[in-house]
Amino acid sequence: MLDLEVVPERSLGNEQWEFALGMPFSQAISILQKHCRIIKNVQVLYSEQTPLCHDLILNLTQDGIKLLFDATSQRLKVIEVYDLSKVKLKYCGVHFNSQAIAPTIEQIDQSFGATHPGVYNAAEQLFHLNFRGLSFSFQLDSWNEAPKYEIPHGAMVKRMHIYTGNNLQETRAPAMPLACFLGNIYAECVDVLRDRAGPLGLKLRLLTAGSGLGVMADAKVRSLERNIYFGDSCQDVLGALGSPHKVFYKSEDKMKIHSPSPHKQVPSKCNDYFFNYFTLGVDILFDSSTHLVKKFVLHTNYPGHYNFNIYHRCDFKIPLVIKKEGAESQTEDCILTTYSKWDQIQELLGHPMEKPVVLHRSSSANNTNPFGSTFCFGLQRMIFEVMQNNHIASVTLYGAPRTTSQARPESSSSSH
Repeated sequence: MLDLEVVPERSLGNEQWEFALGMPFSQAISILQKHCRIIKNVQVLYSEQTPLCHDLILNLTQDGIKLLFDATSQRLKVIEVYDLSKVKLKYCGVHFNSQAIAPTIEQIDQSFGATHPGVYNAAEQLFHLNFRGLSFSFQLDSWNEAPKYEIPHGAMVKRMHIYTGNNLQETRAPAMPLACFLGNIYAECVDVLRDRAGPLGLKLRLLTAGSGLGVMADAKVRSLERNIYFGDSCQDVLGALGSPHKVFYKSEDKMKIHSPSPHKQVPSKCNDYFFNYFTLGVDILFDSSTHLVKKFVLHTNYPGHYNFNIYHRCDFKIPLVIKKEGAESQTEDCILTTYSKWDQIQELLGHPMEKPVVLHRSSSANNTNPFGSTFCFGLQRMIFEVMQNNHIASVTLYGAPRTTSQARPESSSSSH
């Protein structure tokens, strides 16, 4: 049985690990994978059709704990303990819930020092006792007529929630805590730079837990801005973003069959290669002979996609140039984001002329993909990989026009 320390408005954990509010989804998964012998039977719950309307949830069924992640930021918003019989809990090192100590109203008063009465919810038949960043819900099963102002003696805690602020209903996932940076850079947002013809590069607003000189210097989150363009060298990118998490060399391109004259193409001696920046949600493709940037891939990290949880969500904005009918000079600008749906994009850009390329990813080790195929559409030097729920899985951006036009995002990380 897990024995965990409760820190209101911050975390639930022990000396080995902690689930901290604001923690990215992938870090919580890493903790669960590392301790899979102790924490078993974990469920991932999400909405397949409307992934932005419902929290992304990790349910630790064996331990009676749910971790609720904000659907948009994918950071930890609420920690819920829904079965206190499956876990030991302590506050400031002293247990208030274990096999020997029942979590009664008296025990909670003693441990937390309640300074105000509970709030009764008639619909749930629960009394809620709220502190800043922490609330307890008491079951009233054995009382026929529930008192309206005072929690009855001996009432037991049914659920506990840890969150930010004073109101569980209105809470939001906080910014990522310093402890979660672990030496990585994260992208607050990524703007696609473009001219009238198409994309030129990326403007990235980066977050890093930079600290001053000396061991005792105060670490704090720093914000930096970096621009990367098509045609930038390998060194330019390393200077701007630091080392990638992985370098992935492309295998021979299976899509050559779709080019106008595949038999005339001379096989290259060395392959193009990707820099995979997983915490930015970005891949950068370099040409094998010039070592200059020729492609960017932006990942949206929606649950239900084959690559889910490999990349952090890239929160991008792509300005679109829409030519209005009538006067030739009239154009209208609008912004496409990580959260735009394909039907909205088609309304703005018009339907692609060619049929989509169907992309069916699968690993060589296990030749199945439970999530089904995605569809790739090419428009304005961009390829949109579209999921079956109409959301965008990735956007591939191309530099200046090339001789072949192929609608397919790259298999851009060695984990495929």
